[in-house]
Amino acid sequence: MPYIDAGKSKLYYEEYGAGPPLIMLHGVGGNHASWFKQVPTFSRHYRTIVFDQRAFGNSDDVEGIGRSGFLDDLLRLLDELKIAKAILIGQSLGGGTVAAFSCRYPERVAAVVIADSLVGAVLPSPLDHELAKVYEKAASLTQVERVLGPIIREKDPESTLLYLQIASFNSVTFKTVKGEWAPWTPAELAATRVPVLIVVGKDDSHFTPRLMHSLHKLIPDSEYREIPAAGHSAYFENAPEFNRCILEYLEGVTH
Repeated sequence: MPYIDAGKSKLYYEEYGAGPPLIMLHGVGGNHASWFKQVPTFSRHYRTIVFDQRAFGNSDDVEGIGRSGFLDDLLRLLDELKIAKAILIGQSLGGGTVAAFSCRYPERVAAVVIADSLVGAVLPSPLDHELAKVYEKAASLTQVERVLGPIIREKDPESTLLYLQIASFNSVTFKTVKGEWAPWTPAELAATRVPVLIVVGKDDSHFTPRLMHSLHKLIPDSEYREIPAAGHSAYFENAPEFNRCILEYLEGVTH
């Protein structure tokens, strides 16, 4: 199995296909396996890499630094695979990683897709207060309520179970993940001039369409898409529309 060394830890990745490199980073309920509905489609057009952030999936975290190591880990992955510049797609936890990484290393990013995520975002008032309430509310929800919208929970119990089974292979959860988010601001991301697509599930009760559209308005030249019939995990709940939106956007900005 393919690993890269990160100090005492080993970080797992898989890659498929050929073309411009595209790296996908999962949320706190996911890992490399979460992208099974994206990999076959994206790998027809891109060198598609799925990466377990430390303590998730097949990656360990011997140092116990968790989120504090995510940006350095992503840089290690790019260097190890000799990728000068990549398209980055991140959902929730992974969205925070790709946004902060783009601010710190814009020369390594061809385009960034932030899906259902304001993780690590430092927003201007009054949006910062609205975001703080989101985190307060999330603490009282079950994992399923937080990550999946009402349509899939009510109408597709098999997929709901599969989501939880994938999450069970992680050694940490939303409440036990270690380290600190890497902070970033919309102004910092806008200043990089990296192409930005913001995607959100129409029924996301965590990082709501209202909040995600506000992020879009704070980043001039960014684009915004809402995914119908999807909550916080739009990539999983409505993969055909999620994939279509992203491929359409990337066709316009990377070719």
